[in-house]
Amino acid sequence: MAKDENKTETEETPEEEILFTSLRASSWEEFFGQKKIKESLRIGITAAKKRKEAIEHILLYGPPGLGKTTLAHIIAKEMGVNIRITSGPAIERAGDLASILTNLEKGDVLFIDEIHRLQKTVEETLYPAMEDYCLDIIIGKGPSARTLRLDLPPFTIIGATTRIGLMSAPLRDRFGVVHRISFYEPKDLEEIIKKAATKLKVPVDKESIAEIAKRARGTPRIALKLLKRARDFVQVKAEGKLTKDLITKALDMLEVDEVGLDSSDVRYLKSIIEKHGGGPVGIETIASTISEDIGTIEEVIEPYLLQVGFIKKTSRGRVATPAAYRHLKIELPKQTKQGKLI
Repeated sequence: MAKDENKTETEETPEEEILFTSLRASSWEEFFGQKKIKESLRIGITAAKKRKEAIEHILLYGPPGLGKTTLAHIIAKEMGVNIRITSGPAIERAGDLASILTNLEKGDVLFIDEIHRLQKTVEETLYPAMEDYCLDIIIGKGPSARTLRLDLPPFTIIGATTRIGLMSAPLRDRFGVVHRISFYEPKDLEEIIKKAATKLKVPVDKESIAEIAKRARGTPRIALKLLKRARDFVQVKAEGKLTKDLITKALDMLEVDEVGLDSSDVRYLKSIIEKHGGGPVGIETIASTISEDIGTIEEVIEPYLLQVGFIKKTSRGRVATPAAYRHLKIELPKQTKQGKLI
């Protein structure tokens, strides 16, 4: 039987997991940002409740740490149903999936994190369950084998993935609602940080909140981590209120600069600029240069660098933009200044 997991897309320590669970928004009023998605989901939930039906299957995709798990919890709460949480890698066999589905009650939500990592046999078992609320189980082997169909109560699957491109088209098409969770605006992050600081009973001024939001890469999870690290720093070094100067010292110590770049981002950019002439350079070469996994570069490092305009993806490889040179205080090559390379 599969083991249910309440894990987000990136590995967290038990302490951090407890922190994020306690700070997680539990209602629409506490969930800041993603206004269009919230409105769409609220309409869907209201309509489903009026019809006394389970809400359609929902697929949430986007970079890690943006609130996909939180949204799943809020949807279940608004529908007034239970939520079961598991992940794609945890469901190893079709029997694991069957044991989970047969224990669901009418209207329940099954949240599957990293749904793109489901085994093919498990995925195929899921198709009739999603479409017809039934489960086909093969009993026996060889010529005597027969299929047993089990009826399931209406339920909702909420899938979350950071790599929707790795999902098969048949699985993707079975979701009635598909939403992309995007990076947050600083003002929304400020509201999240302010609410979290209140829950943590940490006194913090507006300037400090704005400084953390500016360095959080548009990601609530990172904002909460920075807030907690800053709180620890102040408790040890200052024993007082979080101020902008203390926040700046704490984040500088953590090697998080004024736009949110960490040491891995800086190594990535410098490898392109200093060792490969600013690009274009292939991702395999970059991965070898900085000793990082290609998947980590594509999923963790590059999305934010693309968002802030520090790199460009071209047919020939990655290229560092003039903005990256200026941020790192590296002089632009003459040919770049003349606009011949970038």
